[in-house]
Amino acid sequence: MNKNFDSNYWENRWKENKIGWDSGAVSTPIKEYIDQLKDKTIKILIPGAGNGYEVEYLYSKGFKDTFYMDFAQSSIRSFLNRFSDFPNDQIITENFFEHQGKYDLIIELAFFTSFPPEKRIEYVHKLYCLLNKGGKMAGLFFNHEFGNDYPPFGGTQKEYRQLFSSKFKIRYMETAYNSIKPRAGRELFILLQKI
Repeated sequence: MNKNFDSNYWENRWKENKIGWDSGAVSTPIKEYIDQLKDKTIKILIPGAGNGYEVEYLYSKGFKDTFYMDFAQSSIRSFLNRFSDFPNDQIITENFFEHQGKYDLIIELAFFTSFPPEKRIEYVHKLYCLLNKGGKMAGLFFNHEFGNDYPPFGGTQKEYRQLFSSKFKIRYMETAYNSIKPRAGRELFILLQKI
């Protein structure tokens, strides 16, 4: 098995329709978080956006400075087949760790879980670099281990607190009360703010 989890790995997952992370619609906890946002001028990034339901929802709600990021061409095609009006210059096809940009908000759905534990410190550093001062990350993380040597990789609330607390204020980290049924009780809603 390809242990690099590079663009070829994810492209094959899409081609083989092994996209179990895809819920088929905007995630309820993220939708409810978006619904309470007031400033529609903020710059938003969604890395590993896949089918981009959250991107589409944000854009339709007037958050026009929203950026879709993924490097699997099949996921990008799937997103554009559904939402052909999305601006091409707001689609980012590069590797997350190589991306240069600044954002007020990064929304995270199953992207973090695509990285093995040894890559997570690098992820935290990159997240910190991509956010403006006071910027936030809102996302859903699994609250259990999978025991896999392939994605998704789980984790625990204790691990996440240790990982993020050096660079972020943890505004919220609790079991999501409004997860979809298959994930009920198994995921944390996390809100971090750059210190």
